[in-house]
Amino acid sequence: MSSEAWFTVLVLAVGLERVAELAVSRRNAAWSLARGGVESGRGHYPFMVVLHTGLLVGALVEVWVRRPDAVPVLAWSMLALVALAQGLRWWCIATLGRQWNTRVIVVPGAARVTGGPYRWIPHPNYVAVAVEGLALPLVHAAWITAVVFTALNGLLLATRLRAEDAALTRLA
Repeated sequence: MSSEAWFTVLVLAVGLERVAELAVSRRNAAWSLARGGVESGRGHYPFMVVLHTGLLVGALVEVWVRRPDAVPVLAWSMLALVALAQGLRWWCIATLGRQWNTRVIVVPGAARVTGGPYRWIPHPNYVAVAVEGLALPLVHAAWITAVVFTALNGLLLATRLRAEDAALTRLA
C-alpha cells in the first residue's frame, strides 16, 4: 500500500475518533442542559466545526494532489505526537466526565475540575487540538495544511478561550 493510502487510513481513523467524540459530546451536552446548563460562545462553534473538518479534508487533498514525499523521521515523530494528543484528549474527556462536550456549557453549581491534566494546564484539550492540528498533516509532510490550520486555530482559540474563561468564572 502506498504512503498516501496509509495516510488516508490514519486520517479516516482520526475522523472516526472525532465521530465518537461527537457522540459523547451530544450525550454530555444534553445531560448538562437538562441540569440547567448555560451555553456560551455559540457564535464561534460553526467555524470550529468547519475548521476541524477542514483539517482532515485539507490534509487528504494536499497529500493526494501535491504528493509530498513522506519523510520517515518526520512521519514517525509526528505520528507519535498525534497518538499523544489523542491520549491527552481522552484523558481530558475522562477527567471532565459528564461536564465535557465540544460546546461551552456550564452547569450552575458544578465545581471547576482541577484534577487530571487540569492540575497542570488550564485548557489541556486545546493543547491536544493544537498538537494534533500541526502533527497530523505533517505525518505525510502536508505542511500547507499544518500551517493554515495552526494559524486559523490560533485565531479561533483566542475567541474560544475568552468565551470559556468567562463562562468558567460562574463555577464554584
